[in-house]
Amino acid sequence: MLKLYLVRHGETSYNAEGNKYCGRTNVDLTEKGENQAIELKVLLANIEFDAVYSSPLTRAFKTAQLSVPHTEINTDDRLIELDFGNWEGKTREEFIRENKSVWDLWNNDPINNRAGACGETAGELIERIDSFMDDILRTHNEGNILIVAHNGVNRFLMAYLLGFNPRNYRKIVQENSSLTVLGFDKEEGFSLLKLNCR
Repeated sequence: MLKLYLVRHGETSYNAEGNKYCGRTNVDLTEKGENQAIELKVLLANIEFDAVYSSPLTRAFKTAQLSVPHTEINTDDRLIELDFGNWEGKTREEFIRENKSVWDLWNNDPINNRAGACGETAGELIERIDSFMDDILRTHNEGNILIVAHNGVNRFLMAYLLGFNPRNYRKIVQENSSLTVLGFDKEEGFSLLKLNCR
């Protein structure tokens, strides 16, 4: 069986400051975020990974470095967080107050509507994820793969792989530096083995 170990990066200043939306802004981990990644190292210590993939953004790459030190980390642009458009750097309360209709469009149909009016659609994000997963499944038949990415990417990835309606992606919770495990069997497809572990 192929197992995907899916990690969300550690806490950033955007997370700490009211959970501001942080897409392409390249913020670093806070001290707490670094400690979360170091704590994650304990969960991963006895797992032999065939490959480690990370978003190239600092918060994800540093989480990977701290949680699996002395391991080669492959960066992949397809794992970069969703482009949140005009929502970047704002809390949900702030941007809903500015323009609720944009949020309503996204919330009801993220596949066909742009985050923050001018960002990515979930459909575009899922295209990236699908391309990435095609490469993973072509390259790895079994073993353990670590993927370190972002809240939006990981939740849409889980929704997509598990067959959920993408508009329900926000019902999947993954906290900073938490671990989710997905298994892949050629006959059964993907299954959720662990969610949001610390």
